[in-house]
Amino acid sequence: MSGTAASVAMAQEGSFQPPPPPEASGDQSSPSSSGPTRMVPFSSGNPRIEETRGIMHLYPEDTSSSPPSLPVGRKPLLCVLEVPNHMTYADFCQFCGSFIQHVLEMRIVRNDGDEDRYSVLIGFDSQVSADEFYRHFNGKRFSSLEADACHILYTVDVQYTGSIEHAQSSVISAEQPTCPVCLERLDQDTSGILTTICNHSFHCSCISKWTDSSCPVCRYCQQQPEKSTCSVCETTENLWMCVICGFVGCGRYREGHAIKHWKETQHCYSLELETRRVWDYVGDNYVHRLIQSKTDGKLVEFDYVHTNDTCEICECSTDTGISEALFNSKIEAISDEYNVLLTTQLENQRKYFESLLLEAEEETQREISEAIEKALNLKLQKIQSKLDKCIQERKFLDELNENLLRNQETWKSKILEVEEREQTAVRSRDEKIRNLEEQLLGLLARVEALGTQESTDEATTPNEIKEGTTALPEPAAAEPSSEGSSRRASKSGKRRT
Repeated sequence: MSGTAASVAMAQEGSFQPPPPPEASGDQSSPSSSGPTRMVPFSSGNPRIEETRGIMHLYPEDTSSSPPSLPVGRKPLLCVLEVPNHMTYADFCQFCGSFIQHVLEMRIVRNDGDEDRYSVLIGFDSQVSADEFYRHFNGKRFSSLEADACHILYTVDVQYTGSIEHAQSSVISAEQPTCPVCLERLDQDTSGILTTICNHSFHCSCISKWTDSSCPVCRYCQQQPEKSTCSVCETTENLWMCVICGFVGCGRYREGHAIKHWKETQHCYSLELETRRVWDYVGDNYVHRLIQSKTDGKLVEFDYVHTNDTCEICECSTDTGISEALFNSKIEAISDEYNVLLTTQLENQRKYFESLLLEAEEETQREISEAIEKALNLKLQKIQSKLDKCIQERKFLDELNENLLRNQETWKSKILEVEEREQTAVRSRDEKIRNLEEQLLGLLARVEALGTQESTDEATTPNEIKEGTTALPEPAAAEPSSEGSSRRASKSGKRRT
């Protein structure tokens, strides 16, 4: 089966599994569609076990029109380029949103020459779904906090150029027909299939719940750690990491910062980053009991095989019983040593992390005390300002009260003076009224006397005239004054009216 025919079948049926090795008559150089295309090399698989390489033929991006026109003869097969490595499989499934139900299969591939990004091949159930996905997500940012945007191109063809096997795998090379998470069959009709960068397939709904960036099966991480450097001289060669505190230093054949760290801290176990072996500075030898399997990359117990033909150290005899006893004693000694090693290192780790917790608690207490002191100072300032304001108001009220009291005394004195004047005026008026009444009585008596005298005079006048005598009454001494006062009283009465 040729690479071109396999890729066409893959694009039509939504399968991204690598085809078998091409036959001699196969043509892998020409894509299945005519016209200029963009060739993007890719790879997938765990580099420690097996690595698959291939080439993606992509339609060129149309920048002449806005919005860009869709290519003629396209297939429901898209390629999302340059996805950041920090986006996990679950993050990308969540980014696809409601379109995930129209996906038949997704395959994560590695971009050659770009270690911090990967690409995703997506096969849809229809051309309409693929076009809607392209219009909706092309140019859209993966996150509102980042500048990385989704770059999508239509895929013409996918060709697998070969497979490199680095180690003999104990796992069956053919993909299992069931999902390792839910143990259900991998059926595209019921749920989309996602193939990770290490060539393990899962249901999209199952892998979307896996928040880690590593594969659930082989634990291969798509986001490779950054290259370590010495914490002192920043060299990248012959590096050792302290298994107690994580300090990274160069070996004794460089600047010797790792052994200097041991002398300063007494952390006696250091991991060689290149070989993953642990060195004991106190015993001056390696203490590793586990090795990394070349089959699947997992840590396994070292299978020690003792042969008498190559034994030059222990000089054991040919007796199998003695050899077995020596072997068992060595295993027990190694087990005891390993248990002691774990105990001591766990105790050191406990003390180390307890010190970190103590420092964190002290820092927290200090921050809390500073925050409380700051809050109390602020509250005290507000209360002091309110107190000063109240004192000023009280002082103002005291001054106002004193002024009011002084005004009260002044007005009281004025009221007394007015009352005295009124009383004096009333007494003088009453006295005048009594005088006027007396004068009036006198005047009335005088008038009556004058009227009586006139009547008497009228009776006696003819006789007196005849006799030639006339007697006039003597005026009283107080009469003129009474008459004058009566005149003044009448004039004052007239003026009042």
